[in-house]
Amino acid sequence: MKTLLVPTETHEVMSSVLATALLIQGRFGSYVEGFALRPAIPDYVPIDMVSGLAWHVDEKADEETRRAAHTLFQDTMAGRGVAPAEPGAHGGGWGWHPKAPAGDAFLASHGRVFDAVVLGRPVSGRAQPSMATLETALFETGRPVIIAPPTAPTALGRTVVIAWNSSTETARTAAFAMPFLLAAERVVVLTVEGWSVPGPSGDQLAASLRRHGIAVESVMAPNPRRSVGEVLLTTTAELGGDLLVKGAYTQSRLRQMIFGGATAHILAQAELPVIMAH
Repeated sequence: MKTLLVPTETHEVMSSVLATALLIQGRFGSYVEGFALRPAIPDYVPIDMVSGLAWHVDEKADEETRRAAHTLFQDTMAGRGVAPAEPGAHGGGWGWHPKAPAGDAFLASHGRVFDAVVLGRPVSGRAQPSMATLETALFETGRPVIIAPPTAPTALGRTVVIAWNSSTETARTAAFAMPFLLAAERVVVLTVEGWSVPGPSGDQLAASLRRHGIAVESVMAPNPRRSVGEVLLTTTAELGGDLLVKGAYTQSRLRQMIFGGATAHILAQAELPVIMAH
């Protein structure tokens, strides 16, 4: 995890997003790049044909939002002793993309050249962090998303739990998470009885990871009377996990919206960092 992209906003979860990124940066010596994530200015807005007042108000608000995000990012990096990266240099440090346009489309494309995107978990009743932004990162960057909980974590990656359901999405996420698995003190492959698609078992994944020199445990949780998502989070907490690896949307988003699902539950309730990919 040598390159991290951190879309920056001034919402309440942002301190946790930056803390999560800095925990990863401290472990891997990562380069962390920020940019101001803000709503797109509408293509057409009602304006006074004489003064053009409404248009200027929108531009001014956008500039103020961009500056506030830049200040927050820069001050956080300086406060944690992370130096700015030299132009063209290799290695860690931080950088800022000053010309990122408003809207999620920039995240969708720019995120493709980073090892991971770090975002906050959406919180019920709040407009930010945005589920639309999170899903843009999951579905359009081709990269994993590391989702920070509402409260800043104090550790990340010491005990990594893989929520294994034999799916393509989880296999892809586990591959993306390999730097964390190699650096972890403990790795647990967690399966839930009756929750899987046809494919390799948790024991088979554990055997494969051991060939990389990773000491892996395989744990089977019994068939739950609660939702699978709740079992995954509860069992991860019991195992002392500080990072959960989970494929995103093995079921379709529409089905999860209607019937619920493990991804939807985790995106609503997780209190630890989660790495997801689709």
